[in-house]
Amino acid sequence: MLPPRFLLLLLLCFLSCRSFTITPTSRLVLNKALSIEKCKPRVLRAAGRGGEEDVDSDVVLTNLKTEEAKLMSLLTSVRSKKLAALRSKPLRIAVVGFGRFGQFIAKSFAKTSTVIAVSRSDYSKVAEEMGVEYYSLKDFDKVIATGVDVVVLSTSILSFSSLLSTLLPPLLSIGGTQPSTTYPLIVDVLSVKSHPRRVMLDSLPPHCDVLCTHPMFGPESGKTSWSNLNFVFEKTRLAGVTYPNPQSTLNDPSSGMDAAFSIDRVERFLSLFEEEGCNMVELSCEEHDKAAANSQFITHLVGRILGRQGLKPTPIDTKGFESVLQLIGSTNSDSFDLFYGLYKYNGNSMDTILKMKQAMEEVEAGLKVMERQDINAPGFGGDAGLLGFQRKSWKKDTPL
Repeated sequence: MLPPRFLLLLLLCFLSCRSFTITPTSRLVLNKALSIEKCKPRVLRAAGRGGEEDVDSDVVLTNLKTEEAKLMSLLTSVRSKKLAALRSKPLRIAVVGFGRFGQFIAKSFAKTSTVIAVSRSDYSKVAEEMGVEYYSLKDFDKVIATGVDVVVLSTSILSFSSLLSTLLPPLLSIGGTQPSTTYPLIVDVLSVKSHPRRVMLDSLPPHCDVLCTHPMFGPESGKTSWSNLNFVFEKTRLAGVTYPNPQSTLNDPSSGMDAAFSIDRVERFLSLFEEEGCNMVELSCEEHDKAAANSQFITHLVGRILGRQGLKPTPIDTKGFESVLQLIGSTNSDSFDLFYGLYKYNGNSMDTILKMKQAMEEVEAGLKVMERQDINAPGFGGDAGLLGFQRKSWKKDTPL
């Protein structure tokens, strides 16, 4: 069973979830939960001191535990209602690009949604085994005709623009006179964000809602669970309103778009990741790319550099070196196209490379400074001088 504190934190997360409005009642529950967490340590400290406070502390702690149990019960109820809401109106999701990653996310989507696999290559057998529909990419117009709520573009960074160009004719054929609810929500899952954001806003019909996302995990890191794995997203365009315009403009009736429908649909899609336990991180595409250059790209850069050295396991490996080998293995197992895409389509990547070079030069310079200062360093007397001194001493003190 999960610890009460952990369950309480989960409750706070669910009650503050974007797909729920914070009503006065739910806000009261949030404040009460925080109050319980603040009170318990004081009660426990008071009980530890002994004396007359013991009886009062016992009563207070018992009451706090009772309230905590009620909150955990409320958490269970909220989760049950949320799942029921998702299942009562399942999304129809087309996953365009049914390679390894596309199959990986489709398996999760299929738990509560209807999934349609779309790909250039023939993955019909894989789709059949997974229990999802399959269409060839050339028949994407038929997919649109069946009515889909969400189109997830699961492709490489390098081929993103060309794929979107292929999908545009069926999307444009819907016609601007149709209500906004006729158009699907378009979602990307690329490892860079500013590039797909710009391409989608420039290319897609204005009635198409746009959600930029980056699941910070893949088939390897998320093969057992998505719990506590980061999922980054930006609600780029909803009901014709482009981020970062104020949310209030979504309710402008002059737009002729159904804001309530757009908001509900995007929250239902995000809930698929919430229900898998992801750590939901709402971040602008620009902020994402700045952070990614200093985390994801530098990880791949270091892994590629070390991989070029041909490092192999040895009989005396330390835990640190084992971690180095794991880094090399995980980064070099990805395609070089991915690494190149992270470099080409993130404007912060070159700055990361330059900082890496500068850091290498500074470390090397630091070693040379110490080498010059250390009279015992190799080449400046060092071990050779020490050993010579030891030999002289041994010869002098050893009797003939």
